[in-house]
Amino acid sequence: MTNKSIREYAKKKGVYLWQIAKEMGISEPTMTRRMRSELSEQEQENIMSIIKKLSEQEKTA
Repeated sequence: MTNKSIREYAKKKGVYLWQIAKEMGISEPTMTRRMRSELSEQEQENIMSIIKKLSEQEKTA
């Protein structure tokens, strides 16, 4: 998995980076800077689960 695939998955699910950052307790600029270089496998999995969670919340809202 790559950061590009994370961005594409988030876009597909209708989740913005600022929403992911908020859920992680970091600022949007920090999130953007982290995405500039490849994240660890664990960080990627964490972000993917956050995207899934946020997209499911949007469906029920």
